[in-house]
Amino acid sequence: MHEMDGKRLRELISAESIADRVTELGHALTRDYQESGRNLVLVGVMKGSVIFLSDLCRKIALPCMIDLIGIASYGDEAKSSGVVKITSDLSNSIEGKDVVVVEDIIDTGLTVSYLLENLKTRQPRSVKVCALLSKPERTIVKVPIDYLGFTIPDQFVVGYGLDFAQRFRNVPFIGVVEGHAD
Repeated sequence: MHEMDGKRLRELISAESIADRVTELGHALTRDYQESGRNLVLVGVMKGSVIFLSDLCRKIALPCMIDLIGIASYGDEAKSSGVVKITSDLSNSIEGKDVVVVEDIIDTGLTVSYLLENLKTRQPRSVKVCALLSKPERTIVKVPIDYLGFTIPDQFVVGYGLDFAQRFRNVPFIGVVEGHAD
């Protein structure tokens, strides 16, 4: 049990397990994209994926570009609002490039489904998804997850980039806030 900001956090996935899995994902991406040359673009979904994206890109032994897109569907609430909007767009064209969307967590699938449809209109060579976490029990829209870190139960999690009301992103592990109702 860990304490932070007056809350108790129960560790669900350790920092060491995350580091090991991120290394494995980086190796898989290296293997799968070694033929595509300099066309790999990692698109991090802000803000939650930024820590994962930073660690992941350093485990890919290929030239790659990084871009960020801001998508909002939660606000400061624990449950999805069901409304998805782009809050900050890509800074570069992805036309003709191999794109890997790097997401912190996929639960309902609504956000990633919207994002994939949006990105496909920009004519990339390919689009795949790399997610740190998946909550299959909450799926409303099934989306392909080509590279997955961990499958977790339907619990509200924080840490390693994931937040609750913009707090707990800097926790080095994935944890559950004790006493928090989903």
